[in-house]
Amino acid sequence: MIKDAFDQWLEWVGKPLKSKLAIPVEIWRPASELSPEDQLDRQKVNEAVARHKEEPDASRQA
Repeated sequence: MIKDAFDQWLEWVGKPLKSKLAIPVEIWRPASELSPEDQLDRQKVNEAVARHKEEPDASRQA
């Protein structure tokens, strides 16, 4: 099963504190900029990540 951005975000948010689980900055940045309510909305997270990937310098921001 392929995980979308929302699945990866939710898994990262719910990880134990000592977990070394990481997600790509291309998912973390746009999802973390959403409101707490929107961070729990699959469509809004996936749309934010898609928009971020379309930004001209998205691959160089880290």
